[in-house]
Amino acid sequence: MTVSRIDKNPETMTMVITAEFEAPIAGVWRLWADPRLLERWWGPPGFPATFEQHDLTPGGQITYFMTGPDGGDRFDGTWNVVEVEALRRLVIEDAIVDDDGTPSDGNSMTRMEIDFEAVGATTRMIVTTYFDSIEGMEQAIAMGVLEGMKACFAQIDALLPELV
Repeated sequence: MTVSRIDKNPETMTMVITAEFEAPIAGVWRLWADPRLLERWWGPPGFPATFEQHDLTPGGQITYFMTGPDGGDRFDGTWNVVEVEALRRLVIEDAIVDDDGTPSDGNSMTRMEIDFEAVGATTRMIVTTYFDSIEGMEQAIAMGVLEGMKACFAQIDALLPELV
């Protein structure tokens, strides 16, 4: 089923992606809670992710990098974990980082709120991304963030049989 709705709101500087999965809520939650599962879907096809640190507790940090298709390009990221309510909600502050681990200037995505809802036998996952400016939002969308997120979510379908 995957992505069912996309809303972009320049007034609130948000992008909301709603996806639905044929899996119980506990299984969809595991996609974020288990770093080995997260590696299998986070990052668009051709840009595999490796999670080095994964502390999914309030105040914790999650660090990862994605490797480009030719193996030479590396893109590092860090998530500061703000809020965790298992099976219901996850809030992280997102930053792309330089080689030394410091946040890059111009990072346009600053916060993601991920909410999980059971809808009958399916699970709805709502990812709200907050941008720091309209320009940053427009730039991220122009650079393909929306297509990248849709491609990431599409990879979840292949993992669903393992989650049931």
